Amino acid sequence: MSAQQRITELRKELDRLNHAYYVENSPLASDYDYDMMMKELEKLESEHPEFDDPLSPSHRVGSDITKGFTQVAHVRPMLSLGNTYSVEEVDDWIRRCNDLLGNLEGLKSVPIVGEMKFDGTSISLIYENGRLVRAVTRGDGEKGDDVTENVKTIRSIPLVLQGSGYPQSFEIRGEIVLPWKAFDRLNEERAFNEEPLFANPRNAAAGTLKMQNSAEVSRRGLDAYFYYLISDELPADNHYDNMIAARSWGFKVSNLMTLMDSIEEVDGFITRLDRERKELPVATDGLVFKVNSLRQQLNLGYTSKSPRWAIAYKFSAERALTRLRFVSFEVGRMGVITPVANLEPVLLSGTIVKRASLHNEDIVKTLGIHEHDMLYVEKGGEIIPKITGVDEAAREEGAMPIKFVTHCPDCGTSLVRIPGEAAWLCPNKYGCRPQIIGRLEHYVGRHAMDIDGVGEENAALLYDAGLVRNIADFYILQASDLEQLDRIGPRSAQRILEG
Repeated sequence: MSAQQRITELRKELDRLNHAYYVENSPLASDYDYDMMMKELEKLESEHPEFDDPLSPSHRVGSDITKGFTQVAHVRPMLSLGNTYSVEEVDDWIRRCNDLLGNLEGLKSVPIVGEMKFDGTSISLIYENGRLVRAVTRGDGEKGDDVTENVKTIRSIPLVLQGSGYPQSFEIRGEIVLPWKAFDRLNEERAFNEEPLFANPRNAAAGTLKMQNSAEVSRRGLDAYFYYLISDELPADNHYDNMIAARSWGFKVSNLMTLMDSIEEVDGFITRLDRERKELPVATDGLVFKVNSLRQQLNLGYTSKSPRWAIAYKFSAERALTRLRFVSFEVGRMGVITPVANLEPVLLSGTIVKRASLHNEDIVKTLGIHEHDMLYVEKGGEIIPKITGVDEAAREEGAMPIKFVTHCPDCGTSLVRIPGEAAWLCPNKYGCRPQIIGRLEHYVGRHAMDIDGVGEENAALLYDAGLVRNIADFYILQASDLEQLDRIGPRSAQRILEG
């Protein structure tokens, strides 16, 4: 077999494995076998640069040098959808469609497609001859940013289509999302680095897609779902069948997409999906309903802002009322003091919430929180619990307002206000335990020196034992020093020293 034939064979097999893993959630090979095939492909491509292909699966890791984004006009505007917030409004929209189209065409009921409204950032992909040629953000609806290099790193997006029957040229629209697992991992890293947390996966996905470093985009683990196909040569005359065809070409189309023939079916769909969405691996904030027939879509047309043949139904944010136990004040690595509401445990969006950050003194004052208040906690698009209000009618008699501390809760040093900001900080940089331990943890962390075996617990253990008081002390540690500590045996000590 020639090098060119082997390269082609490996690319097809890796594309097949990517689709099975990232789209069908059905791995067909071990990580080791996949990695071995990828290494073989990379080796062959480096030895035979004449066979390079920008859409090779080997390029999905991205580059740390990405050119600035250029703006590209959409062939057809990417309009927003009209929003509804009640089942009754959705029913009224269906009745209007039935009145306009049913009377015109003698139909009793207009077929409607129901879909999840994924909470991410909109994207338009252009394919020619079965190959991805351009990816453009929604932007202002008329034009958006060309983010093709970043989109190529998203493993659930086909770079080269599979199957047959696709148009020579077409556009497919969808949503770039950051799955919950990837979002949690990203926020854990940001919390460790004392960077502002992303409030929700939507903001994280949008920010990631616009990064100048496509290698970092690849690392973060974006995903994508697709929901509309546009071409002069569509395979079917209706939306539902077109999306089924797109799925066969390799696109991730939600299995929850449903074709319905009555208002009763739509109402049942809303009830069922409001429950099932909480178990999905990605964030959603509602549903979208579309008239299925493309001819009927044309007959209904558009307003200046949105299509008449589609509507979005937004889920209401989940809200709970629970009692404040106390407010703790926590010291970060940079000395910033963060107030945290410690709550009576409450179930919200499928998780038990016990704590919620109050961020700074100004927010505490704006909310007007008193001791043991009943607080409203929300998680809508926000995965991070947020205190949104106080039930003042339930306030205990004589309850005092929460006052921000004036001294560091750990070392007792007087706090100072950062000029122009809402934050207070402890200036005792070299004598405040949480700050010192935080700097030690940061130094050994994955994004710094990546010293295996230390971690958060062991950094505190080493500090409290007097073995490590500053970064230089790591480099004079001996195995005998480490082995005297609880939870650190000879093997762990050796791993730390090797790290």
